Amino acid sequence: MSDAASSDPAVTAAEAELARLRAEAEAAEAQLKLAQARAALAAAEAAAARSRATTPATSPATDDSSPGAATPSTDGPGPGSPTPETSESASTPATSGPAGAPSQASATQVRIPASTIPESQEGPLTADEVQRITQAYGFEGPSLDLGALLNTNPISSSQIRIPLAMMNRHGLVAGATGTGKTRTLQGLAEQLAAKGVPVFAADIKGDLSGVATPGEPSEKLLARTQAIGQDWKPEASVTEYFALGGIGKGVPVRATVSGFGPLLLSKVLGLNETQESSLGLVFHYADENGLALVDLSDLRAVLTYLTSDEGKAELKNLGGLSAATAGVILRELITFADEGADVFFGEPEFEVAEFLRTAADGRGVISLLEVPGVADKPALFSTFLMYLLAELFELLPEVGDLDKPKLVFFFDEAHLLFKEASKDFTAAIVQTVRLIRSKGVGVFFVTQTPKDVPGDVLAQLGSRVQHALRAFTPDDAKALRATVGTYPKSGYDLERTLQELGTGEAIVTVMSEKGAPTPVAWTRLRAPQGLMSPTPEAQIDAAVAASALLPKYGTPVDRESAREILTAKMNAAAEAAAAEDAALAKAKADAEYAKQQAAIEKAQAAAEKKAQAEYDRLLKRTSGTSRTTRRAEKSPIESILNSRSTQTILNSVIRGVFGTGRR
Repeated sequence: MSDAASSDPAVTAAEAELARLRAEAEAAEAQLKLAQARAALAAAEAAAARSRATTPATSPATDDSSPGAATPSTDGPGPGSPTPETSESASTPATSGPAGAPSQASATQVRIPASTIPESQEGPLTADEVQRITQAYGFEGPSLDLGALLNTNPISSSQIRIPLAMMNRHGLVAGATGTGKTRTLQGLAEQLAAKGVPVFAADIKGDLSGVATPGEPSEKLLARTQAIGQDWKPEASVTEYFALGGIGKGVPVRATVSGFGPLLLSKVLGLNETQESSLGLVFHYADENGLALVDLSDLRAVLTYLTSDEGKAELKNLGGLSAATAGVILRELITFADEGADVFFGEPEFEVAEFLRTAADGRGVISLLEVPGVADKPALFSTFLMYLLAELFELLPEVGDLDKPKLVFFFDEAHLLFKEASKDFTAAIVQTVRLIRSKGVGVFFVTQTPKDVPGDVLAQLGSRVQHALRAFTPDDAKALRATVGTYPKSGYDLERTLQELGTGEAIVTVMSEKGAPTPVAWTRLRAPQGLMSPTPEAQIDAAVAASALLPKYGTPVDRESAREILTAKMNAAAEAAAAEDAALAKAKADAEYAKQQAAIEKAQAAAEKKAQAEYDRLLKRTSGTSRTTRRAEKSPIESILNSRSTQTILNSVIRGVFGTGRR
């Protein structure tokens, strides 16, 4: 090449670009050869595992000098199959893997049971597909490690991850009972907290409490974690325990009825849409009249007042609320309270900002809502979680896309939330999930099958960790096919693979840093570093007693609210009514007394008049004449004595007797 050509900038740039492309091609070829060699090694190991599984125990030992010779595992056989360690240096030269990944020669491989290895193929993925998946999950920014890619055996150099910045794009952890969902949730929570992200999770069965206690190592655990490239060590996370209304262990979490709202409460009470709208009118009435709805007794007091004689006029003014509907709601509230749910409502009302705390060392605090005491109230439990999420939505400002979320909210047993949910309730959930992403909050739904979550909600989820599904019934088979149809195309027969996943394995697809879905990856998941069994109760009690939040929320408060106001109002009305009734009764009694007195006087006058008439009649009858006539008339004797002759004789006799006649 001439000096002029060598000094031409265009030529120099072309040569540099050519050298770069040549180097990339050589590197790609080397990686391809490496992947092909690893695939061939995995196939050879699988064949060896099948041979050992079918070889009688009394067969001669394999010649150490033969290709593929293996040494027995010091860990002992795992469940269902041996787990030998393969000395790869005997058959394959040590080859350095990608930067930061352990060499394949030094990785300890754990064999899966030979009976689960397809006889017709060495693995479901080709070397090219393995390479494509490995590159797709090689994120540049911070990420959470889920586990290692499985292609019959785990490939420790192919790590499956979730970008930390994408955790606020929500996700789903699904799978049948016993497939490892709880351990997946625990592993994600531990890693998030370690990276300074607060976590909230509901612990329905108490299994998650082990996150606060360092895990216990075992040969089986270490063999498994080494095989997937996990540098496992026991470690505890900073944990705060909470309890709904103080039922169970933990700092009490309460909400006021006003804060809970009519929509969520209608879901809990099982009201239909008409009754739900009517309950909304009751809340509106309480707000307009300054009646604080703190607990269920306050709401019952409002309904009792509206259906009473005193409140009938006000009930009539609440358009659309009939007395019959108010009565139905009141009966449902009474039943609800009798079941013990009234303890969840009251004051002090919990501030959801407490879930956003970090420890002094920068680690995020894992808030565990201990709810074993409300297992018989699933609707209340799930709806209460939705209330907490809605409160977070109202509290947090818009922040857009962050390098890491402010909080990740794990919604365990999510199927309980959507069971018999009204359209309005489901729409409220969809809206909250859609918009809370911009507030920096990620929501992961944990349930048994994706069909438990409405399609509008699933459409908002960016990451999926699907554990094994079962298909024992036609409905199960239909649900399985529907689940398979939601995944992007891959090298797996997903309908078969989803039924063959072992415990601690899952089909994974996440949202990449660019917002695009990653390829489907059959993953053997990492083991949690905390205890995979519940933390001892004594330790939980000690942690709760030492909590800085207990003095603030531990003691319930009963202030003047709707019940007291309406009780006083109804008592005053009752007293006024009683006084009015007493005055009316007195006036009525006085009128009756006056009436009776007049009747008595009238009767007496009539009796006197009658008696006088009778007296006069008798007198007249006996005398025959008047009183004057009787005085004038004289008896015969009087007539004789008063006669002139008689007077002459009497005078003579008197003079003769007394001597007056001799004068």
